[in-house]
Amino acid sequence: QVQVVESGGGLVQPGGSLRLSCTASGSIFSIYAMGWYRQAPGKQRELVAVITSDGSTNYADSVKGRFTISRDNAKNTGYLQMNSLKPEDTAVYYCYADLTVARGTIPYDYWGQGTQVTVSS
Repeated sequence: QVQVVESGGGLVQPGGSLRLSCTASGSIFSIYAMGWYRQAPGKQRELVAVITSDGSTNYADSVKGRFTISRDNAKNTGYLQMNSLKPEDTAVYYCYADLTVARGTIPYDYWGQGTQVTVSS
């Protein structure tokens, strides 16, 4: 059984910073990619950032230069450092881990339950 748990959301003023954490636990053989999506009220879920096992990263244009994704492979944990936050960053942020539970199995995406980020004065 695999669990993915996010933490670090909250209320912050415009221009402020937050760091989200995402930890995968349980029967894990290998984690290929970790990433973050977000969903604002009335909008579709969108990719925010992703990091692969070799450290390659990809970001949505709307967060480039403000957000940084990283990971600690020893801890099965990913991080999303969010700086210069804007009201339009307000959303529920969901973490996922693309991983295998045993050698030779097909990777599967496991999702967290989401953490609320609200940017408001």
